[in-house]
Amino acid sequence: MKKLLLLFILFQASLNAQSLYFPPLSGNAWETLSPESLNWCPDSLQALVDYVGNNNSKAFIILKDGKIVTENYYNGFAATDNWYWASAGKTVTAFLVGMAQQEGLLDINESSSIYQGAGWTDCTPQQEQAITVLNQLDMTSGLLTDGVELDCTEDTCLQYFTEPGTRWFYHNAPYTRLDKVIEGASGISFNQFYNTRLKNRIGMNGLYLPSGYNNVNFSTPRSFARFGLLLLNRGVWANDTLMEDEEYFEAMINTSQDLNKSYGYLTWLNGKESYQLPGVTINFPGSLMPDAPADLYAAIGKDGQYNMVIPSLNMVVIRMGEEAGGITGLVPTIMGNEIMRRIGEMDCNVTSNNHSSINWLPQFLVTEHTIEVQDEQCDRIELIDLQGRIISKTNGNTISTTDIKSGIYLLSMWSNKSVSRQKIFIK
Repeated sequence: MKKLLLLFILFQASLNAQSLYFPPLSGNAWETLSPESLNWCPDSLQALVDYVGNNNSKAFIILKDGKIVTENYYNGFAATDNWYWASAGKTVTAFLVGMAQQEGLLDINESSSIYQGAGWTDCTPQQEQAITVLNQLDMTSGLLTDGVELDCTEDTCLQYFTEPGTRWFYHNAPYTRLDKVIEGASGISFNQFYNTRLKNRIGMNGLYLPSGYNNVNFSTPRSFARFGLLLLNRGVWANDTLMEDEEYFEAMINTSQDLNKSYGYLTWLNGKESYQLPGVTINFPGSLMPDAPADLYAAIGKDGQYNMVIPSLNMVVIRMGEEAGGITGLVPTIMGNEIMRRIGEMDCNVTSNNHSSINWLPQFLVTEHTIEVQDEQCDRIELIDLQGRIISKTNGNTISTTDIKSGIYLLSMWSNKSVSRQKIFIK
């Protein structure tokens, strides 16, 4: 059965490749596709472009069949400028781990210590030995997350909390240590591995640069889009197969564990029955982006760096920029959902549906004693702690925080038919 499934996947990928355009590896040439050929309403497209631009964006690109449908730059940002990927670079790391495995350099089911050396944590040797490369790929390392710097990659910061594979938590440090896994397994630097296995083979620019404890990818938006196009074609660029291990790629873009069904290998997944967000220890029912196609998977980073891949539409959607007003967090899904909702209503022959899910983006103000939602549509507020308990709620647009302990909370803001949720910190 597994062989038949793999043959079907390869057949589908071959069909997809025939319908995809790939730009040359060098130069600025990139074929375009007119919005009119897709029957997209000009006014609706312009409204989408304006919406993205009005939310602190630097760049916005839509690819259909590999061709550019719209490409926009804002606020003095140019096509040749580089911007950071933030945590969207995690999916690149997952892809590179898969390439290292297919070369026989590592096995994701083996202990991470084999490749980066013993003593990379503050755990006992037995505890450390139990942490596999897979645990780092699916955010189940079991390392301590309370009261420690989550980006810190020093051994003293990486302390034992629970058995690996039993708790999902968005922990940057174990992910960043995958760079050392690749370096130990390959014998070359992470940037060298990235350049030779991926960047040069699909015509990207940029590189990974240290930022505190993190290692962050910087590139042009078109390079960001090239990676999305590679993902859309399941690791094949034109006639060059980068990801030969189809089983690994399939695992990367599907649920990797039962603790957070909307997470693959360092990749966010839509259309699942529930999701868990960074810094939160509970699962929320429903899909990550309820107005987007269920087969969407994405590389998402802080401040709304989006590389959204939609196989059913043969589409890649790119947004790079700064924090959009009120849209905060390491993985801000709300703006991505709104972009996809608007794309779904672009067809001039289809009457627009009034979607009632998460497309409302209210501003709010956190003061010393209150949280005020600065939108008169707001008729209910709930404050939820990281254990999922509603600790305060009120009808209206203002809630008191006088008796609330300092910490991180989830703020749910409700209007007539919409709800918006944001992670906040109360001092």
